[in-house]
Amino acid sequence: MRWSDELSTASCSERPAERRGHRHLFAVWHLLKSVTAILLCAGALGASAQDNAAAKQPPPAQVAGVVTAVKIEPRQVTLAPGESKQFTATVTGNGAFSSVVKWSVNDVDGGNAALGTISSSGLYVTPYPTPANVTLKATSTADPTQSASATINFAAPPVAAGPVLEVDVTAATHPISPLIYGMNFWRLSDPNHEAPKVAQEVRLPLDRWGGDGYTLYNYKLDVSDLGDDWFFEIAPNANKSYPDQSDFNSQVIGDRAVGAKTILQVNLIGWVAKTRMRGSSFSVAKYGPQQKTDPYWHDFGNGIKPDGTRITNNDPNDICMHVDESWTADWVKYLVGKFGTAANGGVAIYALDNEPTWWDRMHFDVHPLPFSYNEVTEKGLKVAKAIKSADPTAEVSGPVIDFWITYFYSQKDIEWFQEHWPNISGGPIDRLAHGNVPLIDYYLRAFKAAQDADPQHTRFLDYLDLHTYFATEGAMLTPAGTSVQQRAVIDSTRVLWDPTYTDPRFRNPDNYAELLAPQMIPRMKRWVAANYPGTKTAITEYNWGAPEHISGAVAQADILGIFGWEGLDLGALWGPPDLNQPLMFAFKIFRNYDDHGSGFGDESLQAASTDQGKLAIYAARRATDHTVTVVVINKTFGDLRTDVQIEHFKAKGKAGVYRYSSADLATIDSLPDVEASKSGKKDKASVVKDQLFPAMSITLYEVHGK
Repeated sequence: MRWSDELSTASCSERPAERRGHRHLFAVWHLLKSVTAILLCAGALGASAQDNAAAKQPPPAQVAGVVTAVKIEPRQVTLAPGESKQFTATVTGNGAFSSVVKWSVNDVDGGNAALGTISSSGLYVTPYPTPANVTLKATSTADPTQSASATINFAAPPVAAGPVLEVDVTAATHPISPLIYGMNFWRLSDPNHEAPKVAQEVRLPLDRWGGDGYTLYNYKLDVSDLGDDWFFEIAPNANKSYPDQSDFNSQVIGDRAVGAKTILQVNLIGWVAKTRMRGSSFSVAKYGPQQKTDPYWHDFGNGIKPDGTRITNNDPNDICMHVDESWTADWVKYLVGKFGTAANGGVAIYALDNEPTWWDRMHFDVHPLPFSYNEVTEKGLKVAKAIKSADPTAEVSGPVIDFWITYFYSQKDIEWFQEHWPNISGGPIDRLAHGNVPLIDYYLRAFKAAQDADPQHTRFLDYLDLHTYFATEGAMLTPAGTSVQQRAVIDSTRVLWDPTYTDPRFRNPDNYAELLAPQMIPRMKRWVAANYPGTKTAITEYNWGAPEHISGAVAQADILGIFGWEGLDLGALWGPPDLNQPLMFAFKIFRNYDDHGSGFGDESLQAASTDQGKLAIYAARRATDHTVTVVVINKTFGDLRTDVQIEHFKAKGKAGVYRYSSADLATIDSLPDVEASKSGKKDKASVVKDQLFPAMSITLYEVHGK
């Protein structure tokens, strides 16, 4: 059964808007898992009919009752972080009364991430870090004066033996690109003017300017149509000196000041805002009443009629104008004149727009139809050629697609399936019209064919550029949750590499009943090898959440280690950290762990853990001084002890140790040096023995030798 066989039961939820970039997250179809679900629905409908019949019977006479006591079991328990415990509450009394209770933790209904949470059925989930203890309370809903309490104490698990850790210095694998440590909009929200300090702390190498809110950006006027993020409005800023002073130009200047390369999102959709006058594509005066209007400008609507259908007769020229590849060519020429070519410090990389999956939702005022194979490939090629003509030293990335299914099908295919269910024998129409080739494969082949046909053999696509919001569900762009959620978030970094990691959200696009391990970075490399060898790989938006919490730092450090180990060429976090947030230190331990510019190595070395889910290990050698750097990440809630074995390497002197942990979230601690001694009878092998890795910590070793 193909994934399309499930679309009849699909639903679409609201997509939360992000900060400033105005992009939307996975407001996607939560597809039911099998035909069994339909049968269950049918059963539910039958049961509902029976319930309705029963509801017509008169209710039995009730005698008012009195609640006399509430009892909770167990009354006291000791838990370790990561554990959960089922509690039961028994309500007693006289007569007829409700036995329902309301659960709270330290008088917080349902608890929270800091105290632990408890469900309506009494299942308690521990937090991390843990307080000394909490009080659980069950209160009768029939008589709130009646309640019972239980005490939960917390104890750290005993120190356990960790997995075997080994580095082989002779097994160098590949260079590590510094561009994997990039971010989007590091200057995004900076009320305290701390952004330059953040960039300095992490030695920021790359900064991307883009997002849904910039798809319709007019560089000449420094203004954009904000689309569905805000009533399809043009909301001009106070700038009077455009185009030389503009939102984007300011970012380039800021990037150059900190030594970061800039990625610019350019127009592929074919429309840009045409005026700096405040306006909307869906004027109530022109197009009639709408479900929602701007609370401050009541004539600006959301394009949805009161009956829930879209306005389809709007004129896209109301506030926007049509453009083609010459628009981008002129912009690149302007930027070259202002900042120089890419080779001389100008804009380094141009991305071919942003997330076409959402164009017919986010920008339906100008793009009401779903994107197709031809649109992203043919328009992409025209714009890429225009860029290369204007600055031959610049690089181009695309197709900047963000959703698992649209790596394989166009949005035109997906919406066709929805509209024609269950009569889908003729689909997927767009993919079949293109040889039944999956979208990413087709896209890469088209660009390779263009290079092969070009007299100068110009490469028009330098990066396969995708967005991967693949953290466990509910994690991205949110604070840390309970210990169970933290564990799931950290475990979900495996989506980037692990052939054994599956998630119900990621299924075989040609057989939806089958779970498929995404293995995103190896998969991207396979796509490239099969269709357009030599193309680099880029993940220009991702987010695993919890920037304020040690678990967020642990997940992010693991991601950066994976990026380096798997040989990703470029990465950019969406949602940059604030100064001294834990998330910032995840970057800093790879980029500037000693506050003097020392960083993780730039030549990846083979490193292995017998349990990467407990202790992850990454190793690299620095080209400047040949120092071997090793990062060990404890992903568990307990301390682990083990050796760090370094094969084919004779250590010289002691090894430096740097650590970030919940013991001090405000800094990376420089710990006393440790012995890196000879390992057994081996002449060229060293070991850092009996190392204690605290729970949820990131440790870096710098080992000198040869």
